[in-house]
Amino acid sequence: MAEGEPSYIDYEAFLDPDFSPASFANSLVVATNNATDTPLDLSTPLSRVLFDLQEIDTHIHTLTTKSALPLLTHTRDQTAAADHILKEAEEQVSSVTQGYERLEKEVLRKWEAADEVRIATEKSLATVRLARAVARCLTLGRQLEGQLAEVTGRGGLTDGTASPSPGRDDYRALERAASTIVSLRRMFTATGPGEEGHGLEKVKVIRTLRSELLIPAENMVKSRAQQAINRFTMSAQSGYKQARDARARLSSATTILYLLSPIPKDLSSASDFQPELLLSTLQGYMHTAIMSSLNALSRSLSMLPTLDKTLADISAKCQDLFALESILASLRPPSHPLFPPAPTPETQSQGGSKNNLLQPLLSALDASSLPSHFWRSLASSLTSRVQEIVNRGGVSARTLRSNRDRLKKDIKECVLRGSQLPASTDKGRMGVDSGMKGNWEREAAVMVSAVASVLDR
Repeated sequence: MAEGEPSYIDYEAFLDPDFSPASFANSLVVATNNATDTPLDLSTPLSRVLFDLQEIDTHIHTLTTKSALPLLTHTRDQTAAADHILKEAEEQVSSVTQGYERLEKEVLRKWEAADEVRIATEKSLATVRLARAVARCLTLGRQLEGQLAEVTGRGGLTDGTASPSPGRDDYRALERAASTIVSLRRMFTATGPGEEGHGLEKVKVIRTLRSELLIPAENMVKSRAQQAINRFTMSAQSGYKQARDARARLSSATTILYLLSPIPKDLSSASDFQPELLLSTLQGYMHTAIMSSLNALSRSLSMLPTLDKTLADISAKCQDLFALESILASLRPPSHPLFPPAPTPETQSQGGSKNNLLQPLLSALDASSLPSHFWRSLASSLTSRVQEIVNRGGVSARTLRSNRDRLKKDIKECVLRGSQLPASTDKGRMGVDSGMKGNWEREAAVMVSAVASVLDR
């Protein structure tokens, strides 16, 4: 079929995107059969389709025969162009490959060598840092041994607790030892990546240092400081020098226990720190004074001839508490290397009036002063003791009732005498607050009432 020759085939229908073979077949069947015929004649539409296919094949053959030369020429041109592009691309790929090989030789291999050097340098740096940390720990360990030798009078520790009577009772050496212990603690806690003590736990000599020196030394220093507080007394001192030494021992002991108190991990500022070790020791001192006074007074109320001596001892204990309160009020919290950064000067000046070691103790006791807490705690437990004596009856109960007026007077004098600083303290030279005065009539009334409320019934 010549190009442009009319054809009965509707090519546009076949080329339509919406062309449906099923619809086309259905139209052929309907066109070649009557609707009333029961058997369908499919041979006619099939012949039509085959004839159309033959016509289309003939048309394609005719077109390709006439256009063979242009098609071959076009194909040859396309092939030549593709060969040219491929050749150019191969040259570019070859150039890129050569460039990569050159870069690999000049950069990549050098980078690999440099990376090996970097890794070696990092390991060397970590080794140097660990060696420095170990050296610092060993230096601190030798320093701690020397400080302990000053205290114990011998070159080391035999166990965790030393004798209560050391060769040289150098409380300043104990304070220095506590600072060294805190420095070692700092090394052992800063074990995170990049921190000063990273990797120390893997070094055997450091583990030995910690178990055989640091822990026993900390227990010994802690025990000595607690003993110094538990044995603190001002009323028993005969002169200024002895009172000054007692104050110095107490100051060093409070500093030591403050430094050795555990620090919470979530501590935000130094002002929020509660020295639990120091507070528990001071509270134990208070509890011992209260309970010993209560037991002694209970015995003396059953044996009145011993009452005067007992009241004198109780007033002396309260004077010791008064002196303790004065000294704690004059002491500022020591600097601690494990604390967060210090607050601004404005913040420090705002809390300066309460920035002493007395306030945490008063807060823990929920009291306004130590003597007041002493008398009120003693009075709260004394009533039941007096009631027991009265309930038992006998000579002790009758003697108490007959001497109740004298007893009230003696107890009141005991409270007023105990609520002042001991005579051995030179207030100006000792650095204690001589202006800590108060109206102790209320505490005296509470103590008197604890006894009189039972005897006057």
